[in-house]
Amino acid sequence: MVTHLQGAGGGGGPAASTGCCNALHLSEDNARFVLLAVVLLLYMVAGAALFQFLEQDTELAMVNKFWDVYADFQRRLANESAAPMDMALVNDLLYAYGNASAVGLVHKRRRWDFSGSFHFVGTIVSTIGYGSTTPQTEMGRVAVILYGFLGCSGGILFFNLFLERIITFLAYALRYIHVRKLSKRVHQANGLNGHKVCVSNASLDDDEESLDNWKPSVYWVMLCLSVAASVVAACASLMYAPLEHWSFLESLYFCFVSFATIGFGDYVATQSESYSYDSWYRFGNFLFLVIGCCCTYSLFNVTSIVIKQALNWMIARLDFRCERAAGAANRMWRRQSQRIRRRRKSTARPNNLRRQRRPPAPIRHAPICGGDALAAPNTNPSETGDSDSVYDSDGERRLSGEMISMKDFLQANKVSLAVMQKQLYETAQMQRWGVSAQPSRGASGGFTPGNVGPLAIVSQKLDNNA
Repeated sequence: MVTHLQGAGGGGGPAASTGCCNALHLSEDNARFVLLAVVLLLYMVAGAALFQFLEQDTELAMVNKFWDVYADFQRRLANESAAPMDMALVNDLLYAYGNASAVGLVHKRRRWDFSGSFHFVGTIVSTIGYGSTTPQTEMGRVAVILYGFLGCSGGILFFNLFLERIITFLAYALRYIHVRKLSKRVHQANGLNGHKVCVSNASLDDDEESLDNWKPSVYWVMLCLSVAASVVAACASLMYAPLEHWSFLESLYFCFVSFATIGFGDYVATQSESYSYDSWYRFGNFLFLVIGCCCTYSLFNVTSIVIKQALNWMIARLDFRCERAAGAANRMWRRQSQRIRRRRKSTARPNNLRRQRRPPAPIRHAPICGGDALAAPNTNPSETGDSDSVYDSDGERRLSGEMISMKDFLQANKVSLAVMQKQLYETAQMQRWGVSAQPSRGASGGFTPGNVGPLAIVSQKLDNNA
């Protein structure tokens, strides 16, 4: 059997790699996104069944209690029609009605049936948290803590993977348009010049599987995501307005509060007792919430890049003005401090050493006939990096009993934090990919510590230069 597979697969490589991802023609990133979506859906179904089991009996008991109070009030009101009204009964009825309204038991659909529980776990995983449905039992509150820890983590990961996929898709689309423009420009140049310009396909599309050579502008991606989020919000508002009896502005307000995961709770969909096309409406509400939250989350992360550019521009302008304003004062302060330091050093020396100067370093001659140049070692600590040198940063000899200045101390310490971070990063990458593997670097070739999270995803995919 093994021989047959090796013969059919050409050595066992392609045949052994056949699986679900290859059968569905999914890359690793797309397969990870789809797998997480399926896992989250199953997790929400299990959570809906769990909370229905924990909260359904309590909800029914609270409903029965309210209607018992209401029936008792009506019975006593009918028996004591001629007598004055007992205000204690009215207070009990108002108290029961207030509690029932607060938890959504009056003129609302059941909160803890399967559809209501699924809506509740959806607000947990998406971190919206309207507050219209809350657990009333101790076990339900404990379950929210444990369930929400994994649910919120999976939801945030889902948003990040969607951000990566949608940014990659937009980058490929905008890159395709860019390549088409280059091809059109080349054809126009060929027609105007009268001779054919040789442009290979490799110059237009160096690597079709990566976006390292060309990155789209962050402003174009921001525009595309803004249009997508606006279209989703407009379509959702057209669905909510007639079914929830809201105005279009109220529906649009609900969409933004929900898609941004703010979740005030003043407007909540699918809370009435009955709807036209109830099942389809609940499915459409779930679909719009998922797509709207993903698009809005991606738009927020791309917008944060633009805000970061504005902050960098403001910092650059402020530094430029501060340097212009304080440039003369800083130069005068440096000159005065140098004079004071030299004067202090000269007074601390004996008279016979005050006029002694450091002997000039011998001139380094060029090698003759391939021989090595004869030159004395450089004694300047700024060039050799010797921390034990007897000369200070000004090139003057320091006595053994003289205190070292802070500038000399910092200059002698050659250990840089950036170098340590770079070494730690490269060591971690080598341990991950093997000793012979080289760590991947950005387009600039430099090391940038802290590139993690959604901001790093957008920064790596887009050209965020203003």
